[in-house]
Amino acid sequence: MFRLSKFALFILAAAMFYVAPAHAQATRTWVSGVGDDVNPCSRTAPCKTFAGAISKTAAGGEINCLDPGGFGAVTINKALVIDCHYTEGGALAGGNGVTVNAGAADVVVLRGLDLFGVNPPSNGVRFIAGGELHIEDCTIRRFNLANSFGVSFQPSAFSKLFITRTFITTNGNGGTGGGVLIQPTGTGGASAVITDSELRGNAGTQLRINSTGNTGGGITVNVENTRIVGGQDGVRVINAAGTASIGVMMVDSNVSGNAVGIVVDGSAALMRVGNTTIMGNASGVSTTNSGTLSSYGDNRLDGNPTVGAPNNGSFTGVPIQKR
Repeated sequence: MFRLSKFALFILAAAMFYVAPAHAQATRTWVSGVGDDVNPCSRTAPCKTFAGAISKTAAGGEINCLDPGGFGAVTINKALVIDCHYTEGGALAGGNGVTVNAGAADVVVLRGLDLFGVNPPSNGVRFIAGGELHIEDCTIRRFNLANSFGVSFQPSAFSKLFITRTFITTNGNGGTGGGVLIQPTGTGGASAVITDSELRGNAGTQLRINSTGNTGGGITVNVENTRIVGGQDGVRVINAAGTASIGVMMVDSNVSGNAVGIVVDGSAALMRVGNTTIMGNASGVSTTNSGTLSSYGDNRLDGNPTVGAPNNGSFTGVPIQKR
């Protein structure tokens, strides 16, 4: 009896000082409309929000949506994929819908998300730092305060942006904000590719590429098979005096129904346009402060505006030879 009591006391003491090991972060986690953030975010015990799941997801891992739901705003601080491609992955967001402030080599992928601004919204996706941001098959809408953008890409170091098959609409307010802003800060630089997407009905500027406040390595943007329609400015390229150069290529696209189609502003700003329709804008294309807007000679610059005195504008220089 005495030996049994000593053994029982030992077990009791060990239990008092035992600390359960922390749950390891998972490579793949899950969220559900009926989940709970106290869960481990497994498939059988999903979390409720993206913010709840991110702390339980390993760097380089992936958060998936198990069923339709609204999963809230989130700040991403590491390499991560959020993929809700096959169900409704919604976020009703006041402030920023998704904020990316990750490491210099981190790749962040947002796929199949529906971001909707509310009470009051700032930006749909706000990028501050990271290696690459991929936005695929998303809808970003109604981030409609002054100076709000659907996508605000303002890296503090050199970073890459890829927007693919994404619909960006009704962002910005009055003459400010808009669809997509590409404007590195400080010594940052940017390389961006926008393909198979639509920027429609955003206030302010549908696509604004701006070097103001940037002393870094410049900005390059490629736009392909994309519709930029129904806003104040379609595309506005702004190269502030004394800042690095901006190079923009647009092909196989449509710029229509805007107050201004394309404006290139600044001596170190160059935009090349090929096989693109620019029509139905109050004014077509223009350059200012020695900006360069070049054509491959196969564009359709006509009908600006559709009815009334023509205000098409013109490309600068002779057409670029195709090689």
